[in-house]
Formats: sequence, structure tokens, C-alpha cells
Amino acid sequence: MMKPLGGRLSAMVGAAAVAAALMFGSLEAQAQNKVRIALGDVLSTETLAMVIALERAKEKGVDYQVTHFSKEDLAIQAVINGQADLGIGTPYAVVQKSKAPLRVLFQGTRLVFFPVADKSYKSWKDMNGQPITFHARATGTEAIGNIIAKREGIQFGERSYVPGSENRIIGMMKGQIKATVVDLANKNLLLEKAGDRFHVLPGVSEPASDETLFGQIEWIKKNEKQVDVIVTEFLRLWQEMAANPAVVEQERAKRKLMADQPKEVLEGITKFYTMATKEGVYAPTGGNAEIAKADFEFYTEAGQMQGPVAELKVEDFWYLAPLERARKALGS
Repeated sequence: MMKPLGGRLSAMVGAAAVAAALMFGSLEAQAQNKVRIALGDVLSTETLAMVIALERAKEKGVDYQVTHFSKEDLAIQAVINGQADLGIGTPYAVVQKSKAPLRVLFQGTRLVFFPVADKSYKSWKDMNGQPITFHARATGTEAIGNIIAKREGIQFGERSYVPGSENRIIGMMKGQIKATVVDLANKNLLLEKAGDRFHVLPGVSEPASDETLFGQIEWIKKNEKQVDVIVTEFLRLWQEMAANPAVVEQERAKRKLMADQPKEVLEGITKFYTMATKEGVYAPTGGNAEIAKADFEFYTEAGQMQGPVAELKVEDFWYLAPLERARKALGS
């Protein structure tokens, strides 16, 4: 955003400068009216549905601006600092540790991720003391790793962090990464291109929330109408996806999103969403108290939240009112 004009307008500037100042004020007001979204990821096949939901909200009168961050914790911090109004990520640990007034509004994706490893590691026991790579510290991929290590009675060696499943897959293909946790699309891509070198190890059977839509509770309540439109469009699209996964590609083509991506990436979008909805990555409910409690159990077991789980209150982490209104509006 441009900085306010400084100094006193000279009489020599006259009417032209006054007009320019008025125009600047109008542009600044328009920018302030945009809902600022912090996303700890790039626009990709996996995040495409979220951007489409935001585009639909824009058509309903709620303009937005997305800022992409290299790490999820940076996106969360942007919301805490007031640099963004809403964020997409998993803020549970931050909320508990810092008492930040963030509340989850919608469960965007679930942690349907897959541990993949070089075939020299035949089982998790072979991974004891060995290096492993995750998306970022204290994120869902590391939570899965923590739960598996606890379940298998092993300890990983050096932990590295490389944001983006596609980047970790590239690292595996180049021999730089021997074991990691990746999303559905990139797991399939790895096995398709190098199934002779890599395989999938047993993962976690009950996936928790991965990417959620969240914001500061004070901002949410002050901007109730805008929030309701956004949450309703997320829920509407998620329900449409469950019935017809091809809707994502139809909406992408209509809006010319990801137009710079290779043809093979675009051709794989419907296939990805067909598999992803079937696997439960994009659960159509959007969230509820039971889902929140299941998340508490998962992240507590993963060591990212402190229990006991029974003492964690849903209302300290979620604000369900907009989602409940969205369900009513959509008759679901």
C-alpha cells in the first residue's frame, strides 16, 4: 500500500494536485476494503480449490488479496501481527502456547499424507537414527512423523525442512532426500516416475486437520458479513467437489487460474481432486466440535499441543458460528 502524502499542498500545485490526492485516497480506501489472506504455500493443484472459493466470494462482493509465504508459521504470524486478516494453516500450537486470539473457521484439508522412503529402508525400524525431511517445523508433516516414531519406538536422526511436497520429491529424485512425508499428488508422481527406487511406508490412519481457514476473533466478529460470505463459498465448493470433483478444473478454466502451469499439470487436476475427495483430503463438512476434539488428540499425541485432551475447549480454538450459518444458508 502507498504511504500517505506528506507535506502541505502548495498553491502552485492547484486543482491537479487536489484531484490526484482525492484519487489516491480512493485507491487507499479500496485496498483497505480487501480481505488480506496469508497463505503459507504457493498456488498449486492442492491449494487451487481455496483460491476458487475466494474468487467466488469476490463475485459475491468480498474482494481479497493473497500473500504467499514460504513457511506456514510466517503466515500465522502475519495474522497475529495484523498484517493479514485471515490465514490458511494450522494454528493450534501457536494458539495454545502464545494465547494468540486466533480461531479456526473452516477445515480446508486433512492430513492425508504419505511417508515415502528409499527402498533401502524396508520398514520404519530401518529409519531409526536416519535423517528425514518435513515441510516445516511444527507442521502437519512433522506431526505425522512424531506420531509414527512414537508408535514404532524409533528416533529419527537429523531433521531437515523443505517447504512444498513437490520440492521434496525433486530432492528425492536427485538423491538429496531419502525419506519424507508428501501429499497425495506428489506421492503418486514419485511412484509413477521412480517406483523402482522408492516406496510408501505405513502412515497415520486417522487424518487430522491440515490447512484451516482462521483469523483473529476480534476481526472476525467486526467483519461478520465478509466472513460469512467466504465461509459459505468454501463450504459450497467443498460440497460440490464431493459430488463432482471435476468442478475444480471447470472453475479454474473459467477464471484462467494457473495458466502458466505445464499442460500435464492442468490435465491432472480432475484426477487429483477425484482421488483427494475419495481419500478424504477435502472433507465436505467444513468442521465441527467433534473434528476439533479429534485434532486435539492428534496434535497432542504428536507433541505439538499439551494435554490432557479432555481439558482443551473447542471454543478456545474454533469459532463455529459462521460455519453454522453457512450450513443453514446452503440447507445442509
